[in-house]
Amino acid sequence: MDLFTHVVFAYLLSFVIWGPASPQYIAAGALAGGLPDADALLFPLARRFPLLEHHGITHSILGVTLVAVAGSFLLPFLPYFPHASTFLYFVAMEIGGLSHVFLDGFTHFAVTPFLPLSLRQLRLDADVAINIAMLTLTSVTLVTLSLERGTVPFTLWVETAWLLSAIYGAYLLMRGVARWRADVARKREGYSHVAPTTNPRVWMLLDQDDSPERYRIRYRRYRFGESVPSPARSMEVAKVARTSGPVRTPQEALERTYAAAMEHNGWMAMRAHAGEAVEQGNVFEVRWYIVEVAGFGRTLGVRGTIDRSTGEMRLRSGFFRRPTGGPG
Repeated sequence: MDLFTHVVFAYLLSFVIWGPASPQYIAAGALAGGLPDADALLFPLARRFPLLEHHGITHSILGVTLVAVAGSFLLPFLPYFPHASTFLYFVAMEIGGLSHVFLDGFTHFAVTPFLPLSLRQLRLDADVAINIAMLTLTSVTLVTLSLERGTVPFTLWVETAWLLSAIYGAYLLMRGVARWRADVARKREGYSHVAPTTNPRVWMLLDQDDSPERYRIRYRRYRFGESVPSPARSMEVAKVARTSGPVRTPQEALERTYAAAMEHNGWMAMRAHAGEAVEQGNVFEVRWYIVEVAGFGRTLGVRGTIDRSTGEMRLRSGFFRRPTGGPG
């Protein structure tokens, strides 16, 4: 999740727990909800101390607890934080920090909550780390609460906070239930993995094999509540060395452009991806795309051409309209 969503979620969660009569604990929870991402500032040290890398010790129960202990004593010395119960400040910051760990583990990015005692990961694959739906909800929440604070009756501001809390809760519940249903379909149809997409209702059922010599993928779109399954798609390519000369078939076009496409977009190389090639006059038009990205009819990947006579490639990264075989 993005930093602003972490802060807003921790704020609303703290509001639900403490109520409007305890703004100091709500603020403490919101602050703690964003602090784990401060590890980005430790990047130079992370090369020497791996525990300090992003999603490292600061995204663990131990790290959150240490920050909460320190914060519970330091907060009363900061502006807008009155002297109050040290223990309750600790509880508020602990809950806010743990909400950050949970939200990151809720996505396709893994966290290791039991560091340094265990490397066991939490990765529920129930949401993408950053998506337009959540960013929009977070933006609306920030603007609404900011505009209403001090300008509308206090009771209306409280009702708005409760409504927004319910919306966030409903979103997470829908994502969780949809992930469970997608996993049921995965097991029934023999896929090895479920991946969320940027569309909360759409998931990808995946089978993927990536070796030094070949890349293979089988996938299909799962739509939450579907009555008729979408067709499955598959692709397999050999990872060939870069060569020049004639390109005779779409399959050869895919194999010749695979390595170059992965170099063009390193993020695509780390995610489930697929490609297609179509003959267009003297060239093959090639599109490689991340399977899980499917927002507003567009996908992220690499597209371009390879000359049928010479094998010369022209590729570029970016967002483009989904190809025929792309995620729906």
